[in-house]
Amino acid sequence: MPIVIDSDACIGCETCVELCPDVFEMDSEGEKAVVITPDAADDCVDEAIDTCPSEAIIKE
Repeated sequence: MPIVIDSDACIGCETCVELCPDVFEMDSEGEKAVVITPDAADDCVDEAIDTCPSEAIIKE
């Protein structure tokens, strides 16, 4: 299941980037997180989903 971030919901807290830097990074403006490895199966992805304060990370 591909991982996506709802950019409208993302508040740019960087929690997902800190937890899972191989999957997420901040955009060029440093304001929103983006997915760089949409098919990652790392355990940290589930942790990032669970800890995202705005619930912006989704597995489709």
